[in-house]
Amino acid sequence: MRKTIITYWLTLLAIMLPGCINAANPWKQMKKVEKSIVVPTFPNRTFNILDYHQSKDTLYTDAINKAVQACHMQGGGLVVIPKGVFKTAAIHLRSGVNLHLEEGAVLQFSTDRRLYPLVLTRIEGIDCYNLSPLIYAYGEHDIAITGKGKLDGMATKDNWLHPDTIWKVPLPDGTVGKEKDWLNRALEEQWPMDKRVYEGKIGMRPQFINFYKCKNILLEDFEINRSPFWLIHPLMSENITVRRLTLNSHGYNNDGCDPESCRNVLIEDCFFDTGDDCIAIKSGKDDDGRRWMIPSENIIVRKCRMRDGHAGVAIGSEITGGCSNVWVEDCEMDSPHLNRIIRIKSNPNRGGEVKNVYVRNVEVGTCDLAILGIELNYWHENEGKYYPYFHNIHFENVTSKKSRFLLHVEGLENRVQARDISFKDCRFDGVTEPEVCHVVGTGKVSYKNVYVNGKIWK
Repeated sequence: MRKTIITYWLTLLAIMLPGCINAANPWKQMKKVEKSIVVPTFPNRTFNILDYHQSKDTLYTDAINKAVQACHMQGGGLVVIPKGVFKTAAIHLRSGVNLHLEEGAVLQFSTDRRLYPLVLTRIEGIDCYNLSPLIYAYGEHDIAITGKGKLDGMATKDNWLHPDTIWKVPLPDGTVGKEKDWLNRALEEQWPMDKRVYEGKIGMRPQFINFYKCKNILLEDFEINRSPFWLIHPLMSENITVRRLTLNSHGYNNDGCDPESCRNVLIEDCFFDTGDDCIAIKSGKDDDGRRWMIPSENIIVRKCRMRDGHAGVAIGSEITGGCSNVWVEDCEMDSPHLNRIIRIKSNPNRGGEVKNVYVRNVEVGTCDLAILGIELNYWHENEGKYYPYFHNIHFENVTSKKSRFLLHVEGLENRVQARDISFKDCRFDGVTEPEVCHVVGTGKVSYKNVYVNGKIWK
């Protein structure tokens, strides 16, 4: 009996102790997460797309997808895009395939929406069938896009980004509305999936890269330009490494990288200059998010450089499934058109718990609004059934040369839904608003050795 009791307590201690250590040492926990991320490797086999191309074809779509299929069927390897410019439409990756862009290789994607078949995906947190992303995979494992070439989505205001394709879309009921009006109605009325089909003229702008329910993903070294919509969108996927990418695209809704309901993600040494959030972590929207309730967790952002965008790192607003364990370190952010360095956003209809966000060693030149921006009433929604809750958010050794505010929280007047926020060993110069921090509906916020405009801030 005594031995059984001792064994019980030792077992309980073993279960509890790692959590205690991680709570006291979140950066040690980050190292454990990083070590657990599986980076795919590939056999030494190559499949050159030129070997699969028919001379009569003006597009290389068939050649690329045939090479991908051959590579997959033979156990994996590299599908090589050689130096040169190659026009293509939708590419669908398979397990074991590394789509490798040689230096000087450019893939230019067609803007003819008829060449993008229907696939299952999510648009802004809403489940649907839509035009295929430019590069897509569903349920695959050990996949990659690598190499020093370029991916060009060719999106301009003459095609994907034409105002009529975004604001004046003919809808199935005979009305004309915004591109996403029909999608939002499907969410509000909870249409079954067989009615959430968007193709032809009502097909919404597709993501550039969308990997759905995939494991062991590597995206490395290439550049993306002129995306129709979000640039990189891992969805319900696991073990994702995004490294040394240049993401330069300023179209509508051009988020740089949006891991959604993903686990174990490393985004490292990338350059972001985008039309929307540089990085936006998500986990589903409203009832669609609640149906799945899959959080995003264990996200590492390291040594990245951010320029234009709504935020350097955003969490939300489609964050219904929640988010935990986000680490941002050793980054450099600088642009008068970068609104916030870290932004967390949701509302009482969307909900979502965001916890354990750690930021350190970040250098900010200029940003527009605030170092940390929190919105608990995103889109001015102040009432609902699902109040978001943001807590355990910590900044250490963060410096800034210019911003309007240090902290800007748009909370709810009669509810405290954000708390446990701290700043330690930070210096914020050039803060222009006299109040320094605008805070509504927030619990404990602490400052230790924090200087604002040269004076200690308490």
